[in-house]
Amino acid sequence: MSTESSQVNWPKRIIISVLGGTFLLLGVVMIVLPGPAIVFIPAGLALLAVEYDFARNWLLRMRRWLSSRARRRRMPE
Repeated sequence: MSTESSQVNWPKRIIISVLGGTFLLLGVVMIVLPGPAIVFIPAGLALLAVEYDFARNWLLRMRRWLSSRARRRRMPE
C-alpha cells in the first residue's frame, strides 16, 4: 500500500470512528434513559465494523446471541 492511498483513508476512518462511537455511546446511555438503545447500539457497531475487527466480532456475537434467544422463544416448552 502506498503512502498516498493510506493518507486518503485517514479522514474516512476518523469520520467512521466518530460517528460509530457516538451512536454506540448514545445507545449505551439509552439503556438507562428512555430511547431506542436497541437501534443505536447495533448501528454504532455496524459503523465501527467497517474499520475495526473488534466491532465486527462484537456485532457477530450479538447477532448469534439474539438469534439463539429468538429460537428459544419460538420453541414450545
